[in-house]
Amino acid sequence: MKHYLLSVMQPQGEPPAPEAMEEIMHNLDVFHTELRAAGAWVFAGGLHGPETATVLRATGADVLVTDGPYTESKEYLGGICLIKAPDLDAALAWGRKATLATTLPIEVRPFMGEAED
Repeated sequence: MKHYLLSVMQPQGEPPAPEAMEEIMHNLDVFHTELRAAGAWVFAGGLHGPETATVLRATGADVLVTDGPYTESKEYLGGICLIKAPDLDAALAWGRKATLATTLPIEVRPFMGEAED
């Protein structure tokens, strides 16, 4: 099995209303339960907004530390889900379920250097 990263792409702006957020969180719990039952679960978690980020950049032998996001954008990485899947098609099927659960765009990416089983 290969590992895939499902990245939750969060738009800038106000979060959903509490009632909508409650439904999304319920749908995510159902999705995570299904992942676990299928043996595809590795890890998942949400992230604080990009304003909480600290960026470290190598500058020769030194490291520059700055507050804030790496780049300004309309969307940011709002959460991740690391899964195991036999191939990209299976990972995309999980990604479809993730986007329906979160109502947000999901980016699916394989990890480098993993051989097919």
